Amino acid sequence: MEATNQMGFVLTLLLSLFSFAYSVTDPNDLAIINEFRKGLENSELLDWPVNGNDPCGPQAWPHIICSGNRIQQIQVMGLGLKGSLPQKFNQLSKLTSLGLQRNQFSGKLPSFSGLSELRYAFLDFNQFDSIPSDFFNGLVSLEVLALDDNPLNATTGWSLPSELQGSAQLTNLTLVNCNLAGFLPEFLGNMSSLDVLLLSKNRLSGPIPGTFKDSELKMLWLNDQFGDGMSGSIDVISTMGLMTSLWLHGNHFSGKIPKKIGSLIYLQDLNVNSNDLVGLIPESLANMPISHLDLNNNHFMGPIPNFKATNVSCQSNSFCQTKIGALCNTEVMALLEFLDELNYPSKLVESWSGNNPCDGPWWGLSCDNNQKVIVINLPKFNLSGTLSPSIAKLDSLTHIYLGSNNIAGSIPSSWTSLKHLVVLDLSNNNISLPLPKFTGPVKLFVSGNSQLNSSPLVATPSQKNNNTSPGASPYSSTSKSSSSKSKLVIFVVPIASFTILVFLAISLYVYIRKRSMDRRKGPTSLVIHPRDPSDSNDMVKIAIADETKGNLSILTESGSASIHSGKYPMVEAGNLVISVQVLRNVTKNFAPENELGRGGFGVVYKGELDDGTKIAVKRMEAGVISSKASDEFQAEISVLSKVRHRNLVSLLGYSAEGNERILVYEYMPLGALNEHLFHWKSLNLEPLSWKRRLNIALDVARGMEYLHTLAHQCFVHRDLKSSNILLTDDFRAKVSDFGLVKLAPDGEKNSVVTRLAGTFGYLAPEYAVTGKITTKVDVFSFGVVLMELLTGWMVLDEDRPNESQYLVAWFWNIKSCKEKLMAAIDPALDVKEEAFESSIYTIAELAGHCTAREPGQRPDMSHAVNVLAPLVEKWKPLEEDEEDYCGIDYSLPLDQMVKGWQETEGEDVDLEDTIPARPTGFAESFKSADGR
Repeated sequence: MEATNQMGFVLTLLLSLFSFAYSVTDPNDLAIINEFRKGLENSELLDWPVNGNDPCGPQAWPHIICSGNRIQQIQVMGLGLKGSLPQKFNQLSKLTSLGLQRNQFSGKLPSFSGLSELRYAFLDFNQFDSIPSDFFNGLVSLEVLALDDNPLNATTGWSLPSELQGSAQLTNLTLVNCNLAGFLPEFLGNMSSLDVLLLSKNRLSGPIPGTFKDSELKMLWLNDQFGDGMSGSIDVISTMGLMTSLWLHGNHFSGKIPKKIGSLIYLQDLNVNSNDLVGLIPESLANMPISHLDLNNNHFMGPIPNFKATNVSCQSNSFCQTKIGALCNTEVMALLEFLDELNYPSKLVESWSGNNPCDGPWWGLSCDNNQKVIVINLPKFNLSGTLSPSIAKLDSLTHIYLGSNNIAGSIPSSWTSLKHLVVLDLSNNNISLPLPKFTGPVKLFVSGNSQLNSSPLVATPSQKNNNTSPGASPYSSTSKSSSSKSKLVIFVVPIASFTILVFLAISLYVYIRKRSMDRRKGPTSLVIHPRDPSDSNDMVKIAIADETKGNLSILTESGSASIHSGKYPMVEAGNLVISVQVLRNVTKNFAPENELGRGGFGVVYKGELDDGTKIAVKRMEAGVISSKASDEFQAEISVLSKVRHRNLVSLLGYSAEGNERILVYEYMPLGALNEHLFHWKSLNLEPLSWKRRLNIALDVARGMEYLHTLAHQCFVHRDLKSSNILLTDDFRAKVSDFGLVKLAPDGEKNSVVTRLAGTFGYLAPEYAVTGKITTKVDVFSFGVVLMELLTGWMVLDEDRPNESQYLVAWFWNIKSCKEKLMAAIDPALDVKEEAFESSIYTIAELAGHCTAREPGQRPDMSHAVNVLAPLVEKWKPLEEDEEDYCGIDYSLPLDQMVKGWQETEGEDVDLEDTIPARPTGFAESFKSADGR
């Protein structure tokens, strides 16, 4: 019996040991997990047992999932972990899913080479600073990889290696804002399993590769590339039949929107804002029932179609009309179709805008007194493409000069209907047969076209009747010539030609000489002291460096007077007209490293003057100088020359030379409010404290109050938002961007009807629906900014749940519930601040009132100032320190106080030298009558 018991005990012990051996985590996996813990600064957040040695045991560790004794998953999303990863991380060979996103991991990413079972890797929103070259080797099971918002290889950038092709199961690849550089790899277009490719905010350049043709991608984001950005045609996108979301904005894509884009039947979101796209909007695009369509800031021409998209924006283009559905002038459409066949040369795209080719800078065109186009004069213009039959619609044309270009194809037969045409010069192109037969006395010049294989001049029967010779000039007379006239021409033409050449040479010399003198004498630097309301003379002071004298000249301007000088820029009404060359110098020729930001207007650069003064230079991109953009440019100058307030950004000057449109502002070193609210982590900024947010709200309210009621006229800003609120180095706020400001003479009493402008999310409902504005439109936008200050949320964010994607609607649902409101407050705020909770409710209530649906229920900005002012810490006097008085009795007369001070300090000061005597004729004291 005893032997049996002993045998049982041994068997039990062996079974226990056997079970123990197979329940303990793989030693190598355990070693790597412990190294992972040691590399963290705050490992306590993991809640892992201090002395535990079995993550896969019966009492599994939090955030770890095992299969048997091997670790399969690590899920620590959003725990706030700080530290680095062990470089042997890829020895967790059974790892299938890794969720490290939204922490503060830093240092070098370990290689994932050999993790053949890894399917999901979320490493986004961390601070990894480099990635090894073999990171992607052997990831044969990878389905999802996210590396977004990591400063990888910040100095040199990095590119996707060809080894990634081995991940044949990859469906989602998101690499937003992680310094990816170079061309878009061609092999990505051949990865048939790829559904989602998000590469926004990197350093990519070059075109979309042809390998993306017929790609089965559903989401492609290539927007906002830093540097030169991506370029080339977007024709390939029309073949991506499964596409639902396509973001190409903020690049330099060019050419036309492909006509076959309508074949993308699943497309719901298309954004091509701020590119160099040209041409007519295809009918197929206009008919697409897209949810969101953004065509802003390109060079689209022709009419604005009636879009079927739910939300569409197409501002800052070169449309011929501003009204949706309005047709263009017949001649305008004919000329635009002509441009279409010639691939839209950039210079013509820039100048051919508006709805009247005889009114404005339509390059290369001439008109008669009846406002009809009679001449097309575009020789040596580097034109390519073919000739459009649409030119036949310009029935008043008499001369067409298109010589010395790269035009191919034949002459459209419809051109023979131009009954007034007398000269058609197509020499030195690539014109091919057949040549049409013109019925009138048309002189046709086609010499230098190799495909015609004919004499220098190919004449039609009508031309032969006019005795046109093969060597005739396209500018010669069409009348018959007698021999005497021919002899006269032999002598006159050379003399005239020589005279013209001499005249041109002299003119050229004078011009070059003048430019040379201007460069030598031109200003190279300037110091601007803007108007100061405390200055009784209200002076503007400008110091301009002159290279020729090596000194500074000071100009002053007071009131509305003007100073004009041929040598210096011009000062008018407090605005400085600044030379473009000066602005090139102070911004290092608009160097990319001086770029502060981009917007619909163009690019803002930082400039530094010789004395160290910093300025902000906002330069309109040549491609966006439409009539609307010009209006905004003039509006900023007009408004900011009339208003001056400490909470409004000051305009220091502007330039409007040639195609340049540049505004110069005071420099705001801390940038825009939205960066400190929404992007402070990625930009390595400190979150805004509650005290600073209150100060910012009050500053904005005071600036808007001034615009609405305290300035000499009432102005409505129309585009108040957090990105248009700029911060000084001490976090004081100033409102900027006055391009959409409208004059509202009666403030809130009467509305002004205007074209819809502004930013979705901040728009008051009555303005969005009717286009009518009052000052209450700005009050609504201010309420939205207050909500952003409270929550730290952007006004619109499609990544949030459906019920909270639009901040205003969601905030209205939770603002009345104390628990929900406090839960919605920005986690970055220190809730322990004094009087935090009470002021939260006050601001929430004010935000609700400001965003009331009916404008009459919203307060004015002076009320907002009155609510905010008591919440901002006021100045308090220090407690009196008796020692500071030095024994002086301040209740005594001044002369006795001075004598007392002399005795205390032991000095003998003559009182007559200290206090000036009373002027003759002045009484010993003033009465009210004396001050009149």
